[in-house]
Amino acid sequence: MSSEAVRPARQRGFLGFVERVGNLLPDPTIIFIYLIVVLMLVSALGAALGWSASLPYSGKEAPANAELANGFLTYRASSLFSAGNIARLFTEMPRTYASFTPLGIVLTIMMGAAVAERSGMFFALIRGSLRNTPRRYMTPLIAVIGMVSHHAADAAYVVLIPLSAVLFASVGRHPLAGIAAALAAVSGGYAGNIMPGQLDVLLFGFTQEAARIVDPGWTMNPLGNWYFILGIVVLFTPIVWFVTDRIVEPRLGSWNEEVDQQLRADLEKGELSADERRGLRHAGVVALLVVAAFAALCLWPGYTPFIDQEAQGPIRLQPLYASIIAALFLLFLFTGTVFGRAVGTIKNSSDVIGMMREGVKTLAPYVVFVFFAAHFVAMFNWSGIGPIIAISGAEKLQGMGLPAPLLLVCVLLLSSLLDLFIGSATAKWSVLSSVVVPMFMLLGISPEMTTAAYRMGDSYTNIMTPLMSYFPLVLVFCQRWDKSMGVGSLLALMLPYALCFMAMGIMMTVAWVGFDLPLGPGAQVFYQLPGHIRP
Repeated sequence: MSSEAVRPARQRGFLGFVERVGNLLPDPTIIFIYLIVVLMLVSALGAALGWSASLPYSGKEAPANAELANGFLTYRASSLFSAGNIARLFTEMPRTYASFTPLGIVLTIMMGAAVAERSGMFFALIRGSLRNTPRRYMTPLIAVIGMVSHHAADAAYVVLIPLSAVLFASVGRHPLAGIAAALAAVSGGYAGNIMPGQLDVLLFGFTQEAARIVDPGWTMNPLGNWYFILGIVVLFTPIVWFVTDRIVEPRLGSWNEEVDQQLRADLEKGELSADERRGLRHAGVVALLVVAAFAALCLWPGYTPFIDQEAQGPIRLQPLYASIIAALFLLFLFTGTVFGRAVGTIKNSSDVIGMMREGVKTLAPYVVFVFFAAHFVAMFNWSGIGPIIAISGAEKLQGMGLPAPLLLVCVLLLSSLLDLFIGSATAKWSVLSSVVVPMFMLLGISPEMTTAAYRMGDSYTNIMTPLMSYFPLVLVFCQRWDKSMGVGSLLALMLPYALCFMAMGIMMTVAWVGFDLPLGPGAQVFYQLPGHIRP
């Protein structure tokens, strides 16, 4: 029998070539070690050659790793071999690791989610609520939930993605297709949502500071991208549906159902037992109590820890947005515990602690990876190379003399390129906005439209790079169902989504400008400079 005949179906064709080549890449942890070495060498070269970049700045204090003089903010390349950076690397190593935001999010959520999963609550909830959902509608349902889940920060990576695999498996569909659909929505559709939320406030905070370089009276509108992000949900959901059901799942072939005995038993269950129904009722009551407690902390007269009383507008809700991770941890922990007590999977507190420990054990590969990823991100910031690349790239756009739609596409593509190396949306925008927002305001393009173009470009490349912070975690989820999954396998799985999202994102941005559609309440594509300001 030829090797072609025995080759798995998903390894054939162009995507099979991508998978085989991608699988030649080393483990993501090793990739980051190589990148750190390359970064150190490039930083030394940049410092020796005097690399720098400047931009006008109206603030009184310079950001970290920048110099402020005569109204200009200057970033200079700093050698990571310098005495100061070497000292910082070793003296701050524990803090650099522990302060890496994705690590805290994943560990916090997983401790609660592990109780909800191992008690059997997640499986019972899925069977009880979605057992009769037609198979064909599961994909769009996951797509919409995935994009709405951005209100929960990065929790969807830890919760929705593995649950989508279980949901697909529960009806006999390939669980990797469920993971692909969820990852495409959560990560590739990161710019989309039904309602504005925390991300809008964070990004427009940077947009406001950048816009005030040109117009000191400009005030952010957190609803300034509402119609745009809603449009992404409307247009991206059919893409996720089509690619998953017509391209990804057929390519995966039949699922061999090689899973652990406990999970197989859960998947084979039919109707909910009386104990499970009682457990879900108890869990529902507890969920309402958790929600009521957080609502009380927002609305109780004279005592509102989750409301910033000194702020104005929607930004007052920032403490509430920041508390969502803790809220989900408590929600999963408490509901999973009461469900487990009802069905007998939890008999005492030791069982709860044991489930939390087991949940953390599954993250061991990710915890190792994060150590090197956290140091790469920190060292990239210390080197000053990131701002220099962003500022220089944005200045190139200004000299091209392109029409507004093409300029915004350039911002979109620059954002996409940077996203391959710098995962944080706010980190990139904190630097890039200071250049492109005032530059485009002088060219007659509104800060809201520039922000929308950036967001679009920051989304779809998340699923095209193994350097994305949660990529190793998703790979662990995949390997639970298929031990042969590697870096290239996951990249090939997600490439069709990324290419379709990219094409749709560019067309959507151009069309929005071409038809001069409103971006949100009171937010337009074009901007008119105040009379006293001239380019």
